[in-house]
Formats: sequence, structure tokens, C-alpha cells
Amino acid sequence: MTTPVCTSASNAATAVTQTFPYASFSSYVKARQPVLLRTARSLTANPSDAEDLLQTALTKTYVAWERIEDHRALDGYVRRALLNTRTSQWRKRKVDEFACDELPEPEPVPGGDDPAERQALHDAMWRAITKLPARQRAMVVLRYYEDLSEAQTAEVLGVSVGTVKSAVSRALGKLREDPELVLVR
Repeated sequence: MTTPVCTSASNAATAVTQTFPYASFSSYVKARQPVLLRTARSLTANPSDAEDLLQTALTKTYVAWERIEDHRALDGYVRRALLNTRTSQWRKRKVDEFACDELPEPEPVPGGDDPAERQALHDAMWRAITKLPARQRAMVVLRYYEDLSEAQTAEVLGVSVGTVKSAVSRALGKLREDPELVLVR
């Protein structure tokens, strides 16, 4: 069995006017809104929150409009709805932020441990190293990335320790001159 989800526009308009004939509610809101808004503003610090609070309280009042017997006590009913709604909001609220004199985060240190800066420096260094001649590149990588001594680097490449020292010295000089690394410093 299927239930119809919507009806034709003319039937829907008729249903709305038959179900919600609260012209007295509309006139009450027009007449008392400034006073009720002042009450809502006294319950919240933010004017926008006060307007939202009043709308919620008026919605609750609208739903209960037929059950309210004494329409002379409407202000009290709406004020009670304002207070109950605000209390419910306050109880449900999670406090994620606290006002304090000091920020809990430490100030960023220039050249500190920022992962983005570290990665940018790493990428710039690799680009500069790839510009070196193959032999110098190999010596720099073995010496500083693989952390081999000058003697170990010389042994791996089959050259003398003096050759490693001079080649690494020239390579470091080229890296110091690289314009991409100058900007990173």
C-alpha cells in the first residue's frame, strides 16, 4: 500500500488555510514582538541569538496556540518558553573555547618545526642536488644523506679521501650559490 506524499497545489493551499487559521497569533506577534525581543536579549549576549531564541519560543507558542486557554496570559507563556528554551540550549552547549590571558599554543619559532617549511626546504635541496654533476652529487649524498665518513665515501666510490674532500667542498659551494636555496634561507 502506498501513501500519497503530496497533493495538488489547490488542495495543499486549502489544507494550510484550514489547518492553521491563527490570525490572532499573527496579530499577537506583531503587537508584542519588540517587548518579547527585549526579554530574549536579556537572556543572551548576542542579538542574533536573541532573535533565534524568540523565533524558537514563538514556534513553540504557535504549536500550543489551541491549548492556551487564557490569551491574556500569553506574555507569561512566551516568557516561560523563552526561559526554558534558553536553559535547554545552555545545558546542551559544549564549551570548546575558553577565554584566557595567554594563548595555549606556543608562538611559532622562525625556522622551527613547521612540517610545510621542512618539506619545502627538503624539496628545494633535492632540486639543487640534482643540478650537481653526477660525481659530486654521489659524494654529497653518501657523505650527508647516508652519513658516511670521508674515508667510507672514498672507499665506496674508489677514489682518494682528498678527492672526496675537494669534490664535496666544490659541491657545497655550488649549493650555497644556488638561487633556489638562497630564498629558503
